[in-house]
Amino acid sequence: MTARKSGSRLETEIERCRSEGQWDKIPELVRQLSAKLISNDDLGELLLGECKLQTYLKENPIKQGASPRGPRPKLVEVRKHLTAALDRGNLKADYLQEASLLMAKLCYVEGEYNDALGHYSRVNLDDMQLVGAPVYRLSMIAEAYATKGLCLEKVPAASPSLSNKNTGSPSSNKSTTDREQEIITCYEKSGDIALLYLQEAEKALSAGIQNRSPKPGPTAQDLELGYFLETGMQRAHVIHFKNGNLTRGVGRFREILRAVETRTTQSLRMTIARQLAEILLRGMCEQSYWSPLEDPPSVSPLDDPTRQGHTHSKNYSLSRRPRVYSGENLFCPQENTEEALLLLLISESMANRDAVLSRIPEHNNDRIISLQSASVVYDLLTIALGRRGQYEMLSECLERAMKFAFEEFHLWYQLALSLMAAGKSARAVKVLKECIRLKPDDPTIPLLAVKLCIGPLHWLDEGECFGKMVIDMGEKAAEFRAKGYLAIGLVYSLKATDASLRSTQEDYQRKALGAFQRAQSLSPTDHLAAFYLALQLAVSRQIPEALGYVRQALQLQGDDVHSLHLLALLLSAQKHYHDALNIIEMALSEYPENFNLLYTKVKLESMCRGPEEALLTCKHMLQIWKSFYNLTNPSDSGRGSSLLDRAIADRRQLNAMTLPDFSDPETGGLQDANTLGFSSMFSVCSVHATSIAASRVEQALSEVASSLQSSAPKHGPLHPWMTLAQIWLHAAEVYIGMSKPAEASACTQEAANLFPTSHNVLYMRGQIAELRGNMDEAKRWYEEALSINPTHVKTMQRLGLILHQLQRYSLSEKVLRDAVQVNSTAHDVWNSLGEVLQAQGNAAAATECFLTALELEASSPILPFTIIPRAL
Repeated sequence: MTARKSGSRLETEIERCRSEGQWDKIPELVRQLSAKLISNDDLGELLLGECKLQTYLKENPIKQGASPRGPRPKLVEVRKHLTAALDRGNLKADYLQEASLLMAKLCYVEGEYNDALGHYSRVNLDDMQLVGAPVYRLSMIAEAYATKGLCLEKVPAASPSLSNKNTGSPSSNKSTTDREQEIITCYEKSGDIALLYLQEAEKALSAGIQNRSPKPGPTAQDLELGYFLETGMQRAHVIHFKNGNLTRGVGRFREILRAVETRTTQSLRMTIARQLAEILLRGMCEQSYWSPLEDPPSVSPLDDPTRQGHTHSKNYSLSRRPRVYSGENLFCPQENTEEALLLLLISESMANRDAVLSRIPEHNNDRIISLQSASVVYDLLTIALGRRGQYEMLSECLERAMKFAFEEFHLWYQLALSLMAAGKSARAVKVLKECIRLKPDDPTIPLLAVKLCIGPLHWLDEGECFGKMVIDMGEKAAEFRAKGYLAIGLVYSLKATDASLRSTQEDYQRKALGAFQRAQSLSPTDHLAAFYLALQLAVSRQIPEALGYVRQALQLQGDDVHSLHLLALLLSAQKHYHDALNIIEMALSEYPENFNLLYTKVKLESMCRGPEEALLTCKHMLQIWKSFYNLTNPSDSGRGSSLLDRAIADRRQLNAMTLPDFSDPETGGLQDANTLGFSSMFSVCSVHATSIAASRVEQALSEVASSLQSSAPKHGPLHPWMTLAQIWLHAAEVYIGMSKPAEASACTQEAANLFPTSHNVLYMRGQIAELRGNMDEAKRWYEEALSINPTHVKTMQRLGLILHQLQRYSLSEKVLRDAVQVNSTAHDVWNSLGEVLQAQGNAAAATECFLTALELEASSPILPFTIIPRAL
């Protein structure tokens, strides 16, 4: 009885060691077992053979793709032990099967593939029970299926040993297709049973650790897949993809990923998730996608059409399968990008959790592998999120990658680009500075920084520094030096526009002109260099020279919208208004949604064809705005939206047209389209809509509201609501030109609902007050506008004229001289200054001002040249 209890205890301990892979303890346990139970000598031979074989494989691991090199001296004893256990025939049936499996594994390691297949045929793997099997036996069965698959791949299909009926091989007399299916089935069974084994081993190990004393012992992390289990889990989908059967390969990936995770499979799962995400992003479209919970299609465009008849489906069942995740309300992706994003976010969390950040030399290889794995995940995230335009989310993901990013240029650069795309320009510049430090010889990085500084940020001093970096690189940046000079020229040009002193303006204009000339000489085939040189000459009122360079730019790139726009403005400066309008209309045929061109068209149409045509263009701009930005609020009442439609519904009665009373809620709504003859699509422009919009965006745009111009802004792209406000202000300006203050006031109110503190709105209200003859009210509006933007030249000019009319000559002269300092090319300001000086009796100075005004007016465009955006 004592011996039996002792033997039972030893057998339990042996089983535990076999499950946990503690092979170093097996010899001593076998010695104890042999001493207690003489009848178990054959079991001892089995255990010693297994122990020595596993130890050998641990010390001499098989490499993926490598072929065994024949017998090894250290394996002689293994064969001796296993042969003894098999030949004496004293083992129980289960142990006899295990000995055969080990002998087949030994044959594979020694390169005897036919012998290995013979052992497997005698055991009949499909008859081995999984239900109730010890944990270690699950591992042996999984390895056996993987090894059988490897042997079948190694042995030719026409091998005599396979055709020998005595072997009982299931591969005998089978077609190549059936043989291929058998190989895949072996690997898939191996993978499924391996997952089951790892789940059960981790559960048993955790329970064992809790039951044992709290002394140091093995953990679940000590479990290793090994060559055979890893092959079983990965080889099936490799064959599927190699055969062009993406449907089954994707299905196999999903089966592995749905299995309940274990610590041992974490790294493998991350790799599989990343590979599946890559397939979903690069090899699958929405039409060929199917949900993970659905059966795959029988015929799929993913699969190789030449092998459609050989597409294999799973045709086996197991008595026991690995546990899979299940539950209620689980998220299930509905299209390929969703599933790819889910997989990549899971992979990212695993990569961050398992990151190796230590910089000590011993961890260098692990850190490199960790970084490479994470970089691949983040690159795929860039593709997935970039397709959806989710740059905000992408930048957040890449920020989490910064723990990997010490001295790693690629991740820093990816973060910078994502921040740029997300509109986080200030942070992008800071990240680009780090990129410059990591890669100081790359001129494209400071050029990107200049682009941000010139554009959305308007950090001109920083932009100048970045531009000089490119120039100072010399021959290292030979092909980019022209871009460097172009960037410096843009910085100086914008500084000239911002400068408040005339001398400073002229100095920066001279520097800008020199930089553009240098850029044009370095890159004579770059249309941008010729274009910006022409633009700078135009700003400096050198019209003939500017025309020459803009024509050169158009020869280099005939469809450049800014070059066409500049040509039209230059023609308008020469008073060729009809030619300018023709150029604008030609440009609009290519760029129908360009608001800058449309603003210029409104001004030219007012000059050439009358205000009615200009109002039609304003209506068209509202239509474009609505369709382009798609900001319609379905609950809008339509109040005020019909303004332009009513104004142009009957052009013959335009002068007699009256506007609705916007203060009357009964008549202010959108009327029936059939009655009025216009579409209700302008509901987005209603007073109600704009007041809602103002409440949403006023705070967010408070810092840029003051930069709203009646033309395009100097810096950066227009915000949709800013664009809408500008359209209404242009319509108001047309009405002022028609001497219709009521209509102009209604249009101005629409803009005021969006930006009530915009200096342009206040300026327009001053214009309307002047039109009504209320000079005191006009003066008050102009003063309020200047309190917001003290350098708005148009407001300064109108205020100076009102002060002149009020006979406050000294103050009027001061205001107008300040306006001349801000913009020395404003001919109307010079003319007004001449009138003030003449009223003061200073005829000589007045004459000089009038002559200057005449000279400038002869080269004055219909809209300022600075309406054209200046960006790298």
